[in-house]
Amino acid sequence: MVHLARFEEMRRVLIEKNRFYSPKLKDGAAFESLPFTTKAEVVDDQLRHPPFGTNLTFPIERYTRIHQTSGTTGKPLFWLDTRESWDCWLRCWEEVYRGAGVRAGDRVYVAFSFGPFIGFWTAFEAAQRMGLMAVSGGGQSTEQRVRAIIDLEATVLVCTPTYALRLVEAGLSKSSIRITIHAGEPGASIPATRQRIQNTFGARTFDHVGMTEMGAYGFECEAQAGIHIYEEEFIAEVVNDELILTNLGRVGMPLIRYRTGDRVDLSREPCVCGRKSARLVGGILGRIDDMITIRGVNVFPSAIENIVRRDPRIVEFGIEVTRQREMDELMLKVEIEPSADAAIVLDRLGREISSDLHIRASVAHVPAGSLPRFELKSRRVYWSDSPKSPPFEGGVDATSRK
Repeated sequence: MVHLARFEEMRRVLIEKNRFYSPKLKDGAAFESLPFTTKAEVVDDQLRHPPFGTNLTFPIERYTRIHQTSGTTGKPLFWLDTRESWDCWLRCWEEVYRGAGVRAGDRVYVAFSFGPFIGFWTAFEAAQRMGLMAVSGGGQSTEQRVRAIIDLEATVLVCTPTYALRLVEAGLSKSSIRITIHAGEPGASIPATRQRIQNTFGARTFDHVGMTEMGAYGFECEAQAGIHIYEEEFIAEVVNDELILTNLGRVGMPLIRYRTGDRVDLSREPCVCGRKSARLVGGILGRIDDMITIRGVNVFPSAIENIVRRDPRIVEFGIEVTRQREMDELMLKVEIEPSADAAIVLDRLGREISSDLHIRASVAHVPAGSLPRFELKSRRVYWSDSPKSPPFEGGVDATSRK
């Protein structure tokens, strides 16, 4: 296979020049017998060999970009790119745009602050390279972005799914947006969230998956039948429902058989769009480590979001998990539009959580604006007994029971 031939070329370089991977890569060993790489291992390497660790194939002068992970699950990782690997990043994002049907003449509004997180830069520069008008939303408030999207007649919006709904909350209703592209959260592949964004914007909503340390490895086509793996640049495996990835275009700082922590359903059936690459059916289904067990029932936050987003009267939500008598209990807190009957909304939520997820949960109405808003990755699950995870405040309780 072509991608395995590319891997063998990369392996020869890494054995000779990369201190991190050289001991792992036995020359001639089958690819599937090579050890996994974990994020904890990479973090530890950068802690012991600051600031960038030993996973550098070339002299530091070869690298032209430094970015870092968001740090939502621990210490941020620094990641470096050469000119060649940056070019790979942009090729991947061009596939994201092409898959969503972005075309000449589109105006792409990238609704992020341009900090050290890599995704915003690559989305912006790839749009420029394709000859599109790229508009930066950096350094603006949410209200200023709403005004800019309307005044500049943007046709493509790039942001997290949560932030798309935040823009609507801030006043964005009618606009020229015809395509929205999302990353950072699984929301755009969650049916109710996707439908809510599409209905609100009157646009088609597309998911995209990637990681700072791995690359933009997947995109959604216009058939919207799952996330296509960009197999020209990545090798995808699934082990015990976890996605394992290898990037081929970032030789300067690679990852081989990297445990992403993402739970997926991978299909190799050809897509109706004509592409034959592997697809993640339903996108990222959840994190291997974000499962909540409520009275013996396993629940993923994405399943709760799918129920919440069915109701357009719910503005924002948060999930709080508490420990009572050696068992976890779930509290769902929601902000509700002032014109809605909160009691009816709470009752519906309680009944659907019970019938769909088979758990008992408390549902609480909290004051408008009391829950956090997110521009980057949202964090809606809090454990009240964790000092790093403060509980949400307030709320009028309505309890659902099985």
